[in-house]
Amino acid sequence: MSDQIPEPPVVAHEVFAGDAWARAEAFAELLAGPGVVRGLLGPREVPRIWDRHLLNCAVVAEAVPAGARLVDIGSGAGLPGLVLAIVRPDITVTLLEPLLRRTVFLEECVESLKLGNVEVLRGRAEEFAGRREFDVASARAVAPLDRLLKWSLPLLREGGELLAMKGERAAEELADAERQLRSSGVQTAELTSVGHGKVEPPTTLIRVVAGRAPEGARKTARRKDRASRGR
Repeated sequence: MSDQIPEPPVVAHEVFAGDAWARAEAFAELLAGPGVVRGLLGPREVPRIWDRHLLNCAVVAEAVPAGARLVDIGSGAGLPGLVLAIVRPDITVTLLEPLLRRTVFLEECVESLKLGNVEVLRGRAEEFAGRREFDVASARAVAPLDRLLKWSLPLLREGGELLAMKGERAAEELADAERQLRSSGVQTAELTSVGHGKVEPPTTLIRVVAGRAPEGARKTARRKDRASRGR
């Protein structure tokens, strides 16, 4: 591995078990090499690739149901979407990203890592509302919760889940979005954490379970979809 990439911690072998291990090492190289060169990852992040990025994302798999169809919103460098696809071959992952240079990198990673359970989709989440449906939406460092709700809920089936990776402001974001959560008809919204004993601190998630959107919101979504198709 690159001299800049630290030795993976022992727990990494437990998290990336079996065939996932070689792919995790290869993805670390891709992030530290082409990922840095193309500006998808800061050079200062390379020494923290395993603990801050790969492991921090991989433990989110604990919250993903078996066989789920997952969309990673604003996938960027593939965090957490590509990592989840590596550690959970039972799920199908759609990496949704609007910027061309990022989708090119993601496609190269999917091909290099031979990930048959991943598709790369270029575009914004709102463009696919009413056209694609998923069981889970993941997001990391994309936007505050109020905006994430607008983007993710129209992509989720009723009972589907948004898993938003958040930091110290997670509780504050959840409180700030209370009004929107009520108007969106969600079933539940809560803070949870994953990766206990594997990452320190554990990864914080805001977990939102989608309900049935109010009729007015559904009509608005349908009108927007018809308008976009008529362009």
